[in-house]
Amino acid sequence: MSKPIIQVNNLSKSYIISHEGQERYTALRDVMANKARKLFSFASTNQQINKSTSKEEFWALKDISFEIQQGDRVGIIGRNGAGKSTLLKILSRITEPTTGEIRIKGRVASLLEVGTGFHPELTGRENIYLNGAILGMSRAEIRRKFDEIVDFAEVEKFLDTPVKRYSSGMYVRLAFAVAAHLEPEILVVDEVLAVGDAQFQKKCLGKMEDVSKNEGRTVLFVSHNMAAIRNLCKDAIYLKAAQLNKHDKVHNVIDYYLNDTISESGLIWNGKHKENEWLKLHSIYIERDKNVTKEIYINEEIVVCIDVEFYKRTSSVAFELFVNTIDGVPVFNTVSPVITCEEGRMIARCQIPKDFLNNHNYLITVGVSKNFSFFMVKIDDAILLEVLNYIDDISYSGEYPGVVRPKLDWQIIK
Repeated sequence: MSKPIIQVNNLSKSYIISHEGQERYTALRDVMANKARKLFSFASTNQQINKSTSKEEFWALKDISFEIQQGDRVGIIGRNGAGKSTLLKILSRITEPTTGEIRIKGRVASLLEVGTGFHPELTGRENIYLNGAILGMSRAEIRRKFDEIVDFAEVEKFLDTPVKRYSSGMYVRLAFAVAAHLEPEILVVDEVLAVGDAQFQKKCLGKMEDVSKNEGRTVLFVSHNMAAIRNLCKDAIYLKAAQLNKHDKVHNVIDYYLNDTISESGLIWNGKHKENEWLKLHSIYIERDKNVTKEIYINEEIVVCIDVEFYKRTSSVAFELFVNTIDGVPVFNTVSPVITCEEGRMIARCQIPKDFLNNHNYLITVGVSKNFSFFMVKIDDAILLEVLNYIDDISYSGEYPGVVRPKLDWQIIK
């Protein structure tokens, strides 16, 4: 049996996090007032502010071991913070492991974030040659692939424009085209493809499959889109809480991951989130006949409740709801009217109509945004919604394909 192209043994990565003791929130006027007092206070000339600082060791990866053979297409899945991006950065030699070892045969091309490896002041043409040189390719090799790269990226019109003027979509198109066409032995792609449009994503997935099947190259692909992982990859790795939880055939790993996700999703979300100056989210839950539940029949209205407390009067607030299948396929998202919230506790209720969702399991993400420009708080996959089939409508019971199954009005005109 041939030696693996990637061999990882007892890999761990730790970071030191510093915490400084401070007040929950200090307004700019308070800072300026304190500075003014100190400026005119004789006693304050020799005074120093001592902040209590504590350090914490955080393990982003812990004792990871696996092997990948040449030509394999491997998906890496797991919840946010599981260590997926850290693993890819170590494999791409961007950062070093704390302990353990990695053995890699061949060149690695990485696409971990928008504009990876690009110099913003250089043109698209110059960056193609720069990336090729970084991968160790000769000018003749790059020139041979140049037209294919430009054609795939669809940026011919902007080839001699500095890439700092590119949109994020153009960045991704050119970066992926360079990484995929310059013949590295290993292609590493993070969730960055989500920036591109649906047509380009499909084109990229097809290209990754092609370079693996027909050219024998190895592909590592991180995504929260289980459908894309299932269609592209043969094997998958599931990372959970910085550790390798399962490494097997892609269907086995995805099913295991989804069942694990379902078992972790409780009836009510009442966890913790990062502190901020605006609000605290107390709980998220589904209401049915004034009782908390996670099981709703297709022909019943679904009410999602968000229990939130505002620390102060806050304007331009919108509540947002994202509904995905447990495979990670977006079903829809909805946004409340923009309102001003007074200081104190309140409940926002979102009503999903009956006879709309299909009988599947869904994960609900909740966010509270300000000015539609940023989230004051966002909880991914906060609660699980189980939609059950009809029990009293024989004419519309049974299994139907699709993530939604709306009951629509029909007119039959004779």
